[in-house]
Amino acid sequence: MNARKRLLRWASGIMIALGAGHLSLLAMTSWQDVTGWVDRGIWAAVPLDLSDGAVKTARSLQNAVTFWAGPGSFAVPLVLLGCLIWGLAGRGVAVPAWIGWSLAVWCVLGGVLLVPSPYFAGTVAGALVVLAARGKDRPAPA
Repeated sequence: MNARKRLLRWASGIMIALGAGHLSLLAMTSWQDVTGWVDRGIWAAVPLDLSDGAVKTARSLQNAVTFWAGPGSFAVPLVLLGCLIWGLAGRGVAVPAWIGWSLAVWCVLGGVLLVPSPYFAGTVAGALVVLAARGKDRPAPA
């Protein structure tokens, strides 16, 4: 396995682990809210009512927080991006450096705003994508 592929596989593994871990923790800590969506019916289980006259209860706010911390968060796109990069690495397709830079900046900003958090691990994934984009493939030692 060449260096570029190895770096991209590590980066994608970190992204998949972060996203899946985030969703798993949410499912464990807010299981009642998640199953409540199924009970109430998936359609509009988390209403987005921003009007001033809307009555906001602690329960409705918790329901919204659960949604935005789970399926409405960046956990799902992070898993999808990790899977995409894994597949591209397997095919030998280069991933642009701007993807890595964007991920790294987003994770640094998120880590600074929400300390302590595993956001900084995402910075490592972004840096690995940048390194893979900038690195040259070296022939394997004989």
